[in-house]
Amino acid sequence: MNPIVVITLAVLATTVRVFGLIGLSILTGWLLGYLAVKDRVFENTYVSVIEVLESVPVISFFPVVLIFFIEKIGGPVGVELAADFLVFTAVVWNIWMGIYQAFKTLPNEILEVSQNYKLGFLERMRNIYIPFSLPRISANLFPSAADGFFYITVSEVISVGTTSYSTFGIGSVLQSFTASNQLNYVFYAMLIMGVVIVGVTLGLREFANYTVSKYALDTDTPITRRGRPRLRYTVRFSALLSRSAIQRLSSYTRRQILGSIRLRRGQAEEARHVVGGRRWSLVTKLVGIVILGLLVWGITVTLISVPTKTWMHDFANTPNIVVNMAYDYLRVGIITLVSLAITVTLGYLLAVNHKAERVGVPLIQVLFAYPAPLYFPLLFAYTLPGARSVFGPLTSEFYVILLGFISTFYYVFFSFWMGVKSIPHEYWEVMRNMGMGFIQKMRYIILPGTFPYIIAGISSTINSAWGGLMLAEYWPGIYDSHTLTVRHGLMKLLDVSTAGGDLALAAWASLIFGVVVAAYSILFTRRMLDLSRKRYVVEEGIYAA
Repeated sequence: MNPIVVITLAVLATTVRVFGLIGLSILTGWLLGYLAVKDRVFENTYVSVIEVLESVPVISFFPVVLIFFIEKIGGPVGVELAADFLVFTAVVWNIWMGIYQAFKTLPNEILEVSQNYKLGFLERMRNIYIPFSLPRISANLFPSAADGFFYITVSEVISVGTTSYSTFGIGSVLQSFTASNQLNYVFYAMLIMGVVIVGVTLGLREFANYTVSKYALDTDTPITRRGRPRLRYTVRFSALLSRSAIQRLSSYTRRQILGSIRLRRGQAEEARHVVGGRRWSLVTKLVGIVILGLLVWGITVTLISVPTKTWMHDFANTPNIVVNMAYDYLRVGIITLVSLAITVTLGYLLAVNHKAERVGVPLIQVLFAYPAPLYFPLLFAYTLPGARSVFGPLTSEFYVILLGFISTFYYVFFSFWMGVKSIPHEYWEVMRNMGMGFIQKMRYIILPGTFPYIIAGISSTINSAWGGLMLAEYWPGIYDSHTLTVRHGLMKLLDVSTAGGDLALAAWASLIFGVVVAAYSILFTRRMLDLSRKRYVVEEGIYAA
């Protein structure tokens, strides 16, 4: 068959694979997100599991893939399911977190309406939860698609030691062309893939604009088409900001009286929902038991397959694992700070400038969606002399952090960008009428208003940086005879262990890593999301006015 036809079909197969699994992620995310906001115990487990699994690089799932899909199922079906599972782990976590964050920050007034109208589960999902989550989902479609394409060469071609497994897609086709030194077809593949990515990006951008204009509360048109300011909103907001202490106290007393009345009404309404609440409590417990059972099964299979002597040797390496993890957390911290600094400036400028947005957003999506193994070796070769003259002995650290930044920057960027676009129309009129400058807008409106988006984006940025670090910390033969590597790093340890077939050490290091990530999710992510719901749900300001 003509190589160009093969490339085209491979790109289409990969695109269908990525977006089919994104669709599965959304459907399951709606159900699990609803269960999480209805049950506190399930919520703690759910958020912790997402944080742990999102932080685990795609390559770390190879032991599960080898044991279950390839060895137990086997054949082309097993390899295809293994590839689908790896792609799923690359695209699902930030979508699940975005849906959970949307459900978590749903304004209380809307929830009260759903209770007063006695809406059932399907009616609540169709009329309230799903529409409210669509802007957050559209924000996460960008990084999910980029992540799916970014790791496609790892997902469609599974290599452990000297054994490789592959399924049809652009990842496997590119590796075949590279191995046979057919670099001209590699160029054609990158060109065709670029065209598809541009088309996908334009489609996702239009979908994002549609969801914001239709489903963001009190935002009837995109922020770049706001028309004339309406003074009445500015007067109302200014009055709220300038009320005296006595006025605020009287307002507080009035709210307390009204709140007590609503409480008495709500008690009768709550009694009607006791049976439904018990039913959902039972469902969440069953789902939790299933998830716990899967985790216990995976741990048991791993423990049985490894001799006790090997486990004792791996346990002795625990101090070394912790030191390597500390080095990587320092790298992740640098990546996160750089990403956030670029995001709050560039993301805001693109969100408020329609012409720049139409060019900038697709360009960022295309640049960050290209699989790094295709272009990063060329980037490394051309920039190595200059980087050495600037960074000296820290040259390897520069490239490791650069690749980590490329693999995760778009999470917080697209989340913040969509958060800015979702700020209700009235706030922009207030900022315009009060003549706020950039710093004032950021301090009083933009950053507080997008705080839930920022937290979700930072969480995904921190958790996803590990995949880029795993590619960069140990990359033998990246160009000619050069090897990109660092002295210390947990991801390097996992790379070397997996390449050498020492899956037990990789599993032990991943277990320790997972415990640290679980603690981080409970102490940081869940608390920040709770805080964002209590203080930073920008839509509730409209009801307060």
